[in-house]
Amino acid sequence: MSIWILAIFIGVPLMEIMLFIKIGAYIGLWYTLAIVVITAIIGTALIRRQGLQTLNRAQHEMQSQRLPVQELFEGICLIISGVLLLTPGFLTDLFGFMLLVPPLRRVLGHYLWKTIQNSGTTRFVMPGQANHYSRNDDGPIIDAEAKNISEEDEKGKE
Repeated sequence: MSIWILAIFIGVPLMEIMLFIKIGAYIGLWYTLAIVVITAIIGTALIRRQGLQTLNRAQHEMQSQRLPVQELFEGICLIISGVLLLTPGFLTDLFGFMLLVPPLRRVLGHYLWKTIQNSGTTRFVMPGQANHYSRNDDGPIIDAEAKNISEEDEKGKE
């Protein structure tokens, strides 16, 4: 896991620098900088609009006594998208705009949900719901009766 984080923190800036040089050489410095600023402005406006819609859907789900899992995931994606769009660079802008596309977020969410389900146990409890824990041990069932041994010991001593 740590090697992936290291690769991201080293690899992404190197790729961004390479893209800045290539695109800047092709279209010029000022157009390159203008694109970076414009994508940040457009991204911020889109995040604000989609964020309010997601917040409204989450509130509706909670009023209906349902856990807003999809809305929470979309909110997290929008936060990540905002960070990526405000980070200068073409590669981060690409990933930021990809997270703004609702069908791509749904596909990503479905994939992550399946991964979580396959990795172990998941349990969600809504406020106001009973918290039932169930065990599914497939071991043998032993039927027994309790017997108080201390009474027999006292009778034997007398």
